[in-house]
Amino acid sequence: MAKRNLNDLLSFVTVAREGSFTRAAAILGVTQSALSQTISGLEAKLDIRLLTRTTRSVSPTAAGERLLDAIGHRFDEIEAELDELTEMRDKPAGTVRITCGDHVLRTTLLPKLAPLLLEYPDIKAEFDVNYGFRDIVADRFDAGVRLGDTIDKDMIAVPIGPPLRMAAVAAPSYFATRPKPKTPRDLVDHNCINMRMQSGGGLYVWEFERKGNQLNVRVDGQLTLNTSPNIVDAALAGLGIAHLPEEEFAPHIEEGRLIRVLADWCAPFSGYYLYYPSRRQPSPAFSLVVNALRITPDKPK
Repeated sequence: MAKRNLNDLLSFVTVAREGSFTRAAAILGVTQSALSQTISGLEAKLDIRLLTRTTRSVSPTAAGERLLDAIGHRFDEIEAELDELTEMRDKPAGTVRITCGDHVLRTTLLPKLAPLLLEYPDIKAEFDVNYGFRDIVADRFDAGVRLGDTIDKDMIAVPIGPPLRMAAVAAPSYFATRPKPKTPRDLVDHNCINMRMQSGGGLYVWEFERKGNQLNVRVDGQLTLNTSPNIVDAALAGLGIAHLPEEEFAPHIEEGRLIRVLADWCAPFSGYYLYYPSRRQPSPAFSLVVNALRITPDKPK
C-alpha cells in the first residue's frame, strides 16, 4: 500500500477543527484554493467524503469525524514532542498563545513580557483579545487570563497582578444636574452605562460590598456596550455612571475628568491570574513566560 501524505492529513485535521477553509489556510500558510484541492485529492484517494461544505460552514462527515478522532490527537502529540525538543537548544523558542481581555493585555501582559521578548527573539507571543470564557484546551491556547474567582478548579492558576477594586464614576458634567448616589440602591435613579457580557449575553450586574454586606444592583440606562474602552469613553462624554476596575479610570480620576462615587462600597477582590491545564507539559518558552508574569502576594506590582 502506498504511504499516505501526512501533509494531506494535517490539512484535513486543521480544516475540520477550524470549520473554515479560510482560517485553516491562514494557519497552514497556503492559499485557500490549494487547500481545497488538497482535501479533494485526499477524498479522492480514500474514495469517501470527509467534509460537508456549505456556503457558511465546513463540518466533518461521519467518516471525517472518525478520522479526526483517530489521528487528530496524534498530530497534537507530535507538536508537543517537537516543542519539548527546544529543551535541547541553547535558546528557548516557540509560540505561546494566550487569550485575555484588552485591559490586562495593555497594562500587565505586554509591559511584563516586552523585556522577555527582547531577550529571546525566538520566542513568539500571540494574544487573542476576547471578553468571553474561551475553552483554552479546545481552542488550542497555551493559557488564558481571568479573575481568580472565575477559574476552573482543574486548572493551574498563577497570580499575575495585585487585588483589584471596582470603581463607579461619572464626568463632572453628568453630576452637574444630578445628585451623587450615596448608596448602591440610588443607582436605579441614574443613567448607568451597562455592559453586555460576551459569555452568555446577559447584562453585567454591578456588585458592591461594605463591611461584609454584599449588594448587587441591576442598573439601567441609555447605553449598553461590551468593551471596557468604549465604556470609559462614554463616561468621559458625560453619558452616565460607569462601573469597571479602578485601573481603567485611574488617570481620568486623578486629573479630574471623572468623579468617583460609592468608593466605600468597593472592596478589594482577587486580581488577574494566568491559568493553564494541569496536565500540560510546559515548554521552556512557556515556562519563561509564566515566570515573567508571576507575582507573589508580598511582591510589589
